[in-house]
Amino acid sequence: MPRTLIRKDPSAFKTLPLFVEATPDGLTYQGLGRPLNFREMLARRKAVAVSDNQRFAVELANLGVSVRLTLSWQGRDYWLLVRQRRLDRGDVVLKLISGYVPAHELNLPLLTAIQEVAEECLLETPEGWLAGRFGDTWLPTPYQGPLRYRESVHFRLSPLSGAARPVHCGKLTLLERPRAYVHLPTASLQLVYDLCLELPKETRQLSLLHADEHLEDGQLVARLDRARPDLYLIPLAQGRPTAELFTLHKGQLKTASTRGLWLAESFAAQDGWLVRDERIRWKDWLRQQNIAAPAPKSPPRPRPPGTPAAPKLNAAQPG
Repeated sequence: MPRTLIRKDPSAFKTLPLFVEATPDGLTYQGLGRPLNFREMLARRKAVAVSDNQRFAVELANLGVSVRLTLSWQGRDYWLLVRQRRLDRGDVVLKLISGYVPAHELNLPLLTAIQEVAEECLLETPEGWLAGRFGDTWLPTPYQGPLRYRESVHFRLSPLSGAARPVHCGKLTLLERPRAYVHLPTASLQLVYDLCLELPKETRQLSLLHADEHLEDGQLVARLDRARPDLYLIPLAQGRPTAELFTLHKGQLKTASTRGLWLAESFAAQDGWLVRDERIRWKDWLRQQNIAAPAPKSPPRPRPPGTPAAPKLNAAQPG
């Protein structure tokens, strides 16, 4: 049964609409007008049109951040994705960890990004839940109370390679060089940070779970459902994604179905500074990235009657 972790008043959230200017060399944004509450922001997220994909000036509804989080587990790297039912768009997708940037963090969206990791990506071990740290900054423990966080060990977040083109908030250049795109269907500017999650060496029997907020009866409610962990891993091979999908429960990877799967727009094709699609099918994304589907595993061939079984190797037998 889902467990309620926290309830929040959405009226406490305030953000700012944006004025965005882009050139082939970089993109600059700044807050515009008065602060908006959550409902006012959603009402502004309507499609806009931009004629030039490299050079434009446009007003947008909000700033959003995402984290392409890379986890190292047992000698292999994985991207972490979360499952989300998007009520405003009427779909279900796998997406990067993401959230809306409040007005007071408009010039420091990295802080919003690492807070979203703390809220959406829950790491459970037999000894308790793992808190995190980015450099000298401790991530919040948003569910302290319902969940017991470990005190002696924690995970670490660190930046990976940044995007080639700079992004500015006014005259301030954003650190860690996030990838930026304007999502035309929702009139939003999106920043994607590339981060790595390093586990403590003592980590064992790790389970990955997702907690996401939903608007219910005027409140934002975060719940944890162990029957639906909703946090998925795409394994990487030499830094590139593969066509597999897993969940992780008590240290064991379990294959997840990709049938009928959709990915959020951050996986769709980007044209200059623009992304035009709401989502992309998993199989279309594989084709776009030139990722080969995994070869089907052939069942073991039956042994002819009377054929002795092959001897099993043990420590005393040479391989």
